[in-house]
Amino acid sequence: MSLSPATQNAQAGVQRLGVFGGAFDPPHLAHVALVEAAMAQLQLDLVRVLPTGQAWHKPRKLSDAVHRLAMTRLAFAHVPQAVVDEREILRAGPSYTVDTLHELQHEHPHAQLYLLIGDDQRRSLPSWHQIGEIGRIAIICAAGRDMAVHAWSDTSGAPDSPFSMSDTLPARIRSLDMPLMPHSATDIRVLAATEQTLTGWVPPAVERYIHEHHLYRPH
Repeated sequence: MSLSPATQNAQAGVQRLGVFGGAFDPPHLAHVALVEAAMAQLQLDLVRVLPTGQAWHKPRKLSDAVHRLAMTRLAFAHVPQAVVDEREILRAGPSYTVDTLHELQHEHPHAQLYLLIGDDQRRSLPSWHQIGEIGRIAIICAAGRDMAVHAWSDTSGAPDSPFSMSDTLPARIRSLDMPLMPHSATDIRVLAATEQTLTGWVPPAVERYIHEHHLYRPH
């Protein structure tokens, strides 16, 4: 990914780096709200927003990466500290968060990484690839007030963890103080399939893009 000299200079001084990945199929207002809440509460210098490449954990085929990348750029265009990063789309093979964190750790060796996740992702954390290593590299910050730390008390969910999840991982998890928003990409795709309005669900520019490119309509 090519970055402008100004962006490169700004990133050189990053001390607190947010990392926010997802399918973004499509990106919606809750995604934007999560990033804005994280920037304010964690005092982040920069947030890397990463559309998923080959999503090994998704039961359905994602929309074309070109569209998901374009919509993500539109959704976060007004957030100057958010940089849409296409590395996971360009990466061959399955897209794992731990690989992205290792790369960012190498690029920003003096920065603290904060992995930003939604409530749905929080619930599936025990099944993540190398979740123990993820917890070692980054502080995990989840949307919603109910962190339910006991949900990670079963170490059998992460056989490849280099440490006991029950002892260590909960200490690396923080809650972002924001209301849970009922936005769902699945619901948005259903609305778009019948050409209903997406106002209040996605940013206006994303809604225009979905309608102009006839996304999510039955073939």
